[in-house]
Amino acid sequence: MMIITGPNMSGKSTFMRQVALTVLMAQMGSFVPAEKAVLGITDRIFTRVGAYDDLSSGQSTFMVEMNETAFILHNATENSLIILDEIGSGTSTFDGVSIAWSVAEHIYNRIKAKTLFSTHYHVLNKLQEKFSNIKNYNLAVKEVKGEVIFLRKLIPGGTDQSYGVHVAKLA
Repeated sequence: MMIITGPNMSGKSTFMRQVALTVLMAQMGSFVPAEKAVLGITDRIFTRVGAYDDLSSGQSTFMVEMNETAFILHNATENSLIILDEIGSGTSTFDGVSIAWSVAEHIYNRIKAKTLFSTHYHVLNKLQEKFSNIKNYNLAVKEVKGEVIFLRKLIPGGTDQSYGVHVAKLA
């Protein structure tokens, strides 16, 4: 499992989508855009990315997120690839961290699937200390004279910065 932190707009979602597409292409025997790739058989690719609601059915954004997450937890196997982007973000910080942490632990302990888990809950970086096969990565940024430059490069280690104010300023 990779816990991926970093700022909004740094490329976390794009990186995870690229991995999923590469795995899908490899499974069907297509060219894979890499110098070398060693990929095992993947039975399914599960994704929980993006925020939307289904108010016509009475489901808030958070309820849709939880239903999709529950579907993944009930159906993924150790041969699956799971892509999770910002689990627990539709509720309070305490509840969100608790949900994200418990989802990560459940996948790690029970499902054992290959997982990319993107989050702004930097406390999830502590999972690496608790579990040997969880690794922290972040999308690198460079600060120059108070400005943030997104390097779009995945590097080892977690981060404790989301640069939300910087992204809001850009908007």
